[in-house]
Amino acid sequence: MILARVRGNVVSTNKAEKLKGLKLLIVIPIDIETFQEKGQPLVAIDTVGAGENEVVMCVGGSSSRQTSITDGKPSDLAIIAIIDSVELRGDVVFRKYEEKE
Repeated sequence: MILARVRGNVVSTNKAEKLKGLKLLIVIPIDIETFQEKGQPLVAIDTVGAGENEVVMCVGGSSSRQTSITDGKPSDLAIIAIIDSVELRGDVVFRKYEEKE
């Protein structure tokens, strides 16, 4: 599994029958320690309704075909969660929402 940030979308009017109706997003992997983007942009099938700039969890390979949306689909990367917060070694390194005092 990898954490990534959603940076865009892919629109395709002509595609394989099994991909019709699926939302394709561009994600860039994130370094879990620094939360900086690293690596090349990738295309993932969105299974959770993610949006621009959200931090998401992605799975690749055969794991990307284990959701009800991607079962039997030609997928190599799928977004399976939208991340609310990440705690690493006792410190919160990412929080989607500001805490109210």
